[in-house]
Amino acid sequence: MARFDLDNLVFANKDVLREDWQPDNLAERDAEMDTCASALRPLLRGNQPDNLFLYGLTGVGKTAATHALITELLDAAADAERHLEVVELNCTGITSSYQVAVNLVNEMRTGDAHSHALTTVSLEKDPLPETGHPQKRVFRELLKDFESAGGDVIVVLDEIDTIGSDDDILYELPRARKTYDIDVNLGLIGISNDFKFRENLSPKVKDSLCEKEVHFQPYDAEQLVRILEKRADRALADGVLSEGVVPLCAAMAAQDSGSARQALRLLRIAGDFAENGPSDGDPRITEEHVRRAEEEIQRQQVVEGMEELTRHGKLVLLTVAHLEAEGETPERTKVIHQRYRQVSKREGSDPLKRRAMHDHLTDLTLQGVLTKIDDTSGRGNYNQYELDVELDSAIDALEVEFDDLSAVRETAHRNHVL
Repeated sequence: MARFDLDNLVFANKDVLREDWQPDNLAERDAEMDTCASALRPLLRGNQPDNLFLYGLTGVGKTAATHALITELLDAAADAERHLEVVELNCTGITSSYQVAVNLVNEMRTGDAHSHALTTVSLEKDPLPETGHPQKRVFRELLKDFESAGGDVIVVLDEIDTIGSDDDILYELPRARKTYDIDVNLGLIGISNDFKFRENLSPKVKDSLCEKEVHFQPYDAEQLVRILEKRADRALADGVLSEGVVPLCAAMAAQDSGSARQALRLLRIAGDFAENGPSDGDPRITEEHVRRAEEEIQRQQVVEGMEELTRHGKLVLLTVAHLEAEGETPERTKVIHQRYRQVSKREGSDPLKRRAMHDHLTDLTLQGVLTKIDDTSGRGNYNQYELDVELDSAIDALEVEFDDLSAVRETAHRNHVL
């Protein structure tokens, strides 16, 4: 068996289908990038830029657009003989302005922060300890480092919403020239999946930001087709792509989330199935490979979500799977809790109170395993829940934890759910 046979390869350059691959030209986001460019253009004339906040769901091009735009801006600044530095920080796992400031300082000094794909500064100074300094001192250190960089500065804060209500850093940065008397034109780009992030900022921050908001809408199917076609031309070997594959990947992603990341992942995994299938001398990616890829992605999504669940989180998911098999979803929290109590006792666990169980419903929703539906019928305003993945994928994942789910499958087949 030739495990490393190169005769039937599907991919010419598989990296092109990965989410972190940066295209030469970002497709389908010209309008959003034009808006961002108008906000940053004053830097080229030696003036203060507008701050930018980019909003949109995961996979709709916010970070990729920022990277492409900053690359263009750095080239333009060099042509205009303006010294521009960029500091990028992914705020995932950072929950306070203090931590943001420390990580920005250390990003410029050592490159040891969370992400520095765009960072151009290298001060070669000793890093700051993660704790032990007054916040004001850390802010001063940060702003002194901005001055030491020797030019104008753009700060990119990806996943900025993770800092929550501790938003002092967003108050201090826009006021830095005036408050700390630094001779730096400073621009801020915040990137967030949370459309309500600005609403939760303190009034003083809202007043000081003076930002432009740019909303990245989900891609539609036609846009995703054009994105996939450009990537496929570079990623795949000649003649391996069946006619309906790209439209099917685009339609599936558009119907679900409008995410280019999801569409690319579908095509990449479909290619894996084609490349690793029977070796008949003519490997081709087919629509069946795409459907298998969707099932695999959903199965992985549930399995990964379950890894973070407690025993009761898994029992809640099992309860919703039972209801789904019976054709009873979406269902209200009250009814889910009643069934959850039965399922828990049958599996040998003491059930949680309704409020605690509801926390698990929320966690499963955030992980994309469940979806929440607001019911505003005449009975009042209620939340209802149903699976956001295929029932078969949920059952496959749950069988790792629970011994025999054949009854759930039988019920689903009887009700034509599977």
